[in-house]
Amino acid sequence: MASNLIDMDLEAVRKMDAHVVHPWGSVGYPSNNKTIIGAGHGAYVYDAEGNRLLDGPGGMWCVNAGHGRKEIVTAMNEQAMRLSYTSPWSHPTEPAARLAERLASVAPGDLNNVFYATGGSTAVDSALRFVMFYNNVLGRDQKKHIISREDAYHGSTFLSAAVSGKSRDKNWLDTRLDTVHFISSPNPYRRPDGVTVDQFREKLVLELEDKILEVGADKVAAFIAEPILASGGVIVPPEGYHAACLEVCRRHNVIYISDEVVTGFGRLGHWYASEPVFDITPDIIISAKGLTSGYVPLAAMIISDRLIDEVSQSVEGGAVFSNGFTYSGHPVACAAALANMDVFESDGLLENARTLGPYMQSQLQSLADLPIVGDIRGRGLMGCLECVVSKESKQPLDLDYAVGSRIDKYCQQLGLLVRPLINMCVMSPPLCITTEQIDDMVKILREGISRTMDDLEREGVGRFS
Repeated sequence: MASNLIDMDLEAVRKMDAHVVHPWGSVGYPSNNKTIIGAGHGAYVYDAEGNRLLDGPGGMWCVNAGHGRKEIVTAMNEQAMRLSYTSPWSHPTEPAARLAERLASVAPGDLNNVFYATGGSTAVDSALRFVMFYNNVLGRDQKKHIISREDAYHGSTFLSAAVSGKSRDKNWLDTRLDTVHFISSPNPYRRPDGVTVDQFREKLVLELEDKILEVGADKVAAFIAEPILASGGVIVPPEGYHAACLEVCRRHNVIYISDEVVTGFGRLGHWYASEPVFDITPDIIISAKGLTSGYVPLAAMIISDRLIDEVSQSVEGGAVFSNGFTYSGHPVACAAALANMDVFESDGLLENARTLGPYMQSQLQSLADLPIVGDIRGRGLMGCLECVVSKESKQPLDLDYAVGSRIDKYCQQLGLLVRPLINMCVMSPPLCITTEQIDDMVKILREGISRTMDDLEREGVGRFS
C-alpha cells in the first residue's frame, strides 16, 4: 500500500480533542503525540504520513486475521444490505444461529450454549450475572462472592471492573464490591526469593483454597481467571496452575470462568486455549476481540450444558435470565465472525500461530542481554518485555520515566508499533505474521530499547552499559 492511497481529513482528526473524551486519557489534558493511523493491510498499518508500521499489538490484541481482509468486509456488507438489524429479543437471525453452532463446535467439553454480548467487558459482566442468576434459581442466595487475582483485567463495566486487579485502573473510580476478593498474581518473575516455581504454584493454589474456606464455600460462587493475564503484563502462570485451581473449584462447587478475550481465537494457536494449552474445561468461557478480528464489536459467553440443565430443571416453565443488549448477536457482527473463522481455516492461521509462536518467543529471548530488560515472557503470539533498574534487584523503572512509551516512540520511528504498559512493552501481532516480520520486530525492539537506555543514562536514571 502506497502512502498516497491514505485519504483522510487530518484536520478533523486533530480537532477531535474538542469533542472526544478518550478512554484511559487524562480528562482535559489530551495527548498531543498520538500517532494517527490511516490504513492497514495484513500485519501492517500506515500512519497519516504514509509510514508503514508493523502492528506489534495487533490493534489491541484483536486484529488476529490481519488488516484489510476483503472476505470479512464483503460478508459484513452483504449482510447489512440483506438485513442490518432486528431485535434479538423477538427475531432470531441466520448469522447468529450459524455462529452459535460453530462456536459450540470448537469450544471445549460441554460448553454448547452461547450468549452474545458486545465486547469483553459486557461478556464478563454477563457471565458474573449468570452466576448470580444460577445460584438464585437454585436457592443459594448467599453464594455470590467472586474470587479474582491481582494484575487481572476483565473489563470496564462496573462488575467487570470490580473483578479486575490492576490497581492503577482504580485510582479515580469506585469499583469495589464487598463480594469480590483478590488472591496473588501468578507471576513467576515476582515470586519470593528462594522459592522455586513449583513451590510458588503450590502456594498460589493453596491461597485460592484458603480464600474459599475463609469466605465460606457456601458463599463463593465463582473464580474468574485469564489463562494468561494479558493487560497485567502477559503473565504466564506456572505449569499446572490452572488445572490445580480448577480441581480446587470443583471440590468446593465454585464455578470456573475462563476469560479468553485475549487468549482465544488463535493467539496461542487454538480456537480456545483452555483445554489444549492449559488442560482445563471451564464452566464458562468468555470470547471477544479475535472473534471478529476487530472488524466490528462482538463477544460471546459460552456456558456448559451442566449449568444450563441445572437452571432449566429447577423452575417449572424456565427461569428468565433478564440480561441482554440491543446489539446482542447483531447480524452484521455475526456475519463478520463467521467470515473471520473462514479466513482462519482457509489461511491456516491457527497452524501459523502454533508454528511461529515458539519462534517469536525464542527471538524475543535474544533480547535478554540488554541490561534494562529484566524479564521476557509470553506464549504463542503474545509476549512482554519488562524493564527494570537492575536485573539483580528486579526493581521496576518508575512510571515517571514512561519507559514503555519511550521505547514505543523510537520503535515507531523505525517501523514498529508496540503497546507500552508503564515499564513494559507488549506484543500480540496479527496471526498472519511471518518469520521475516518477527525478525524485523525483534531487530527494531533492540534498537528502540538501546536508544531508550542511552536517554536514561544521560538523565542519570541509571547505568546500563
